[in-house]
Amino acid sequence: MCYVISSESRKEAGKINSRENFIRLVNQYQNLVFSICLKHTGDYFVAEDLAQETFLSAYAHMEDFDGEAEKAWICRIASNKAIDYLRQAARKSIPTAEEDMPEEATATENEPLQTYLNKEVLEEVEKKCNALSEPYKTIAVQHFLQGKKANEIADLQGQNLKTIQTQIYRAREMLRKTIRKEDLTA
Repeated sequence: MCYVISSESRKEAGKINSRENFIRLVNQYQNLVFSICLKHTGDYFVAEDLAQETFLSAYAHMEDFDGEAEKAWICRIASNKAIDYLRQAARKSIPTAEEDMPEEATATENEPLQTYLNKEVLEEVEKKCNALSEPYKTIAVQHFLQGKKANEIADLQGQNLKTIQTQIYRAREMLRKTIRKEDLTA
């Protein structure tokens, strides 16, 4: 017995498969796509819109997709949507003329108090930096207190730039855990 399947029947079966595949794709990757969009934009509502646009674009291009590296494919679409959104938002921003900018604050009666509080904050940060273990102590002092950039520190210590950048990142995380905002403003 021989069954003949018309081209219309194949197209209809392909549409059903692509719909089912799309539903599976959305269910499997909706949280990942949303988190990518949120990480790029920092705005919950924009991320929701971009996640929807991502899946619409994926659905529109499903026939072109070869089916391999599905997760990477959908993540790349999400990243591109977010990057496009950010570029578009940057073009829409209006530069402000200098005369429209607020003037610099002049000296006030609170200036001595502010100077004292800033000094206290710096002393607290210095104390916390010095409490770190090496090599993070040296890195923290040079970067956060002396204001040196990662490449300057790498040159001074004869270290690889990536190593210094990693140490700065880790020192920042250690300090973040030990310095509470309330300690600095109280």
